[in-house]
Amino acid sequence: MTYAVECRNISKSFGKNIALSDINLNLEKDKIYGLLGRNGAGKSTLLNIVTAQLFPSSGEVRIFGEAPYENDRALGHICIVKESGMFLKDVKVGDALDIASSFYANWDNNLAERLLREFELDRKKYYKNLSLGMKSQLGIIVGLASRAPITIFDEPYIGLDAAGRQLFYDALIDDYMENPRTIILSTHLIDEVSNLLEEVIILHKGTVKLEGNSEDIKNKAFYISGIKDRVENHITGKKVLSKEEFGKTLAVAIFDNISEKEKRVMEADDLTISNVPLQQLFIYLTGGRMIKRGDINE
Repeated sequence: MTYAVECRNISKSFGKNIALSDINLNLEKDKIYGLLGRNGAGKSTLLNIVTAQLFPSSGEVRIFGEAPYENDRALGHICIVKESGMFLKDVKVGDALDIASSFYANWDNNLAERLLREFELDRKKYYKNLSLGMKSQLGIIVGLASRAPITIFDEPYIGLDAAGRQLFYDALIDDYMENPRTIILSTHLIDEVSNLLEEVIILHKGTVKLEGNSEDIKNKAFYISGIKDRVENHITGKKVLSKEEFGKTLAVAIFDNISEKEKRVMEADDLTISNVPLQQLFIYLTGGRMIKRGDINE
């Protein structure tokens, strides 16, 4: 199989600082990937290597089977929208879209114009005079209208309010359904995008902490609560992420397979079982602040 993106034993160091260590990933065509990680996890470094803006210290990248470095054909498959912006400050919005259209073979001008209207973005405004949210809107328009076979959004919605982000999510999924491609969303707004993601990659301290199908991952993350002794009897041999005791009761979060038969036996033992949201699973796996069950809307 030829993958859209292959990372083989990618490592990257900046002096004594190890940003990435032995990253191995195979990203398939026409799927939406979530690249998740805390600040400093190595997300942007990895994306810069994938898009040939950085050289790895070791390992190699393949874009549809080809090395991207000094390879216009391979790089022509990619559009990356970055938090830091994409355009010179003295370029007007309309001119920026015209420039972008010349870079991408699959550019859809009708989509660009429609999104321009929906975001209510003035094409005569100079980039330097745009707010942070407007710059994000322009980047999102370019990313979606590019129709690039690999479209990467690296924290693309800084400065956007909830309504603006929802407009982005709706436009992304609508266009993806009509024009499938490999989409990589690098984000910290995990709850908002969790229903969009087909595949999840969690980076932690420069390594891949977890990767896999989003639904498969969600179906292995559970809260189990009830009488302490009964809970402990049922979680023997399971991977436990957290434990909280409340008098005679115990609430645990586990990441492991639980069969339907096991669930029925637990429920017969008066245990409560519920799913752990993806964002909370991310927090458990990356050592962030543990949110108590009472803090979560289930």
